[in-house]
Formats: sequence, structure tokens, C-alpha cells
Amino acid sequence: MKLDRIRKYYYLRFIRLKGDPRSLALGTAIGVFVGLTPTMPLHTIIILLLAFLTRTSAIAGILVSMIVCNPLTYIPIYYLSTIIGNTITPYELNWEKVQAVVDGLSSSQGFVHSFNLLAGLGQETVVVLLVGGVIFAFPFAVVSYYLALRIFVKIRAKRQAKHILN
Repeated sequence: MKLDRIRKYYYLRFIRLKGDPRSLALGTAIGVFVGLTPTMPLHTIIILLLAFLTRTSAIAGILVSMIVCNPLTYIPIYYLSTIIGNTITPYELNWEKVQAVVDGLSSSQGFVHSFNLLAGLGQETVVVLLVGGVIFAFPFAVVSYYLALRIFVKIRAKRQAKHILN
């Protein structure tokens, strides 16, 4: 499938969404926010939960999240989240630390030692990635809300003008 055709497909799906412009825009912002956080396997669940709690468009959120976080973008998202998280939090996640855990796991010091190594890396990793991801995603979510609101208000005005003429 050609890249231009995929882009056009998602554009058409996005502009054909129906509903209140504010609800659609906030759903879009939620999708951008969640899509830019390193919570890859939980995106849909988080978007559905946030859309339910804020009474916004879950479809807009899921659609935009699929556009924002895809196989071409998730490596930069995780990388930038790690850099920001390392700067903000007292923890530091780096390749040397990951390599040390892998080496510790390959030495046969027992299950408890291996579990403690993974648990220590796990907590620090989650904190670094989530804090970095939230700080990284928030400005994009705010900007996407206002852009989407403008787009959906214009689309609604066009639809109403077309409806009046017919």
C-alpha cells in the first residue's frame, strides 16, 4: 500500500468523525497524549478509560493514537522519554545498566538474585519512562487540542452551510 494512500485514508476517517467539536478535539488530544507516552501495550485501554471519564470521543483518540504511535515512531518516543526521564528523575536508565542486569541474569546466582535485579531495573525503568513520556507528550496534546478544535469547528460550519443550502 502506498504511503500517500494510507495518509489520505486516515485523513478522511478523521474529518468524517461526527460529534461535538470540543469532544472530538479533546479525544484527539487524549489520543496524542497517550500515543506519545511509552505505554505501548495499554494505549487502547488507557484511551477508552480517559475518554469515558472525560466523556469525549474514544474513536478520535484511538485513531490519532494509531497515527502518532506506529512502528516508525515508537523507537524515537521511547528514546526521548528516556532522555527526559533521566533528566527529571533521580534515576538513570542507560545501556550499561541494562547490560549489567543481563550479565547478572546469565550468571547462575539463583532465582532470588535474578528477580531482585529485574525488580530494581523495572521500577526505575517505569518511573523514568513514564515521567519522561508524560512531560514529552503534554505540550503536543495541548497543541493538538487547539488544532483539532479549529479543524472540527470549520468542518461543522461547512456541514451546516451545506445543509442550509440543500
